Amino acid sequence: MGHASWAKALVIVVLAAAAAACQGGGTSTFPNSAAPTYAPPVSEAAGSGVSVTPPAMPDPPPPTSGPASETCVQGWVTPEEGTPDFSDPIGLIRGVAPFEGDVVVVDMRLFGGPESPPSEQNYLEGIRRWYVKLYAADEPAYQGRFLVEERRLGRGVPAVAPYDTTGFASPDWIGFQYEAGGDPAAYEGLPGLWDGTPYDFVEGGAGLTIPGLPAEVAGCLGGT
Repeated sequence: MGHASWAKALVIVVLAAAAAACQGGGTSTFPNSAAPTYAPPVSEAAGSGVSVTPPAMPDPPPPTSGPASETCVQGWVTPEEGTPDFSDPIGLIRGVAPFEGDVVVVDMRLFGGPESPPSEQNYLEGIRRWYVKLYAADEPAYQGRFLVEERRLGRGVPAVAPYDTTGFASPDWIGFQYEAGGDPAAYEGLPGLWDGTPYDFVEGGAGLTIPGLPAEVAGCLGGT
């Protein structure tokens, strides 16, 4: 396995452990940031007592499936509400970027595909990924778009984007390199507190010279 694949695998393992710690009451260690052109940190808005109107829901509602194509090799589907495929990614998001109360899921897509970059290691094949757009029902300032990944090595939340962005484009999606002992902070356009070294998840960065999603599945976010 190449150095880049191994580095990414380590990040996912760390994320899985971090999520488990958070769900058990530990402090979030999921790091991230956003470009400086977005709105003020939502955590500040949520904590200031300012009333925030819930985001508008799509009209008409988002589609619930998409066909296979060259850029979404297995197609995608919205998991049925109440199933593990629907609730598990929300639990991971809640673990790494905590929020209280109910959640409003605006859009969710589940899709499968290869690692980025491709790997011959069987435990890096058949990766399941979720795209999730949501906000907290009791704290509408908490709103965002998330990517969740599941490998045999573990599960994690490798990237996040501001709620009002669309598709899979740079510099909207921000990934990170985990750093032990970092100080979580609020970032413009993102919910919650984050720590670590941010990088452009679409183009690569922070020592990772590969895109966060391979070309075979990047199109699964088309139309979001």
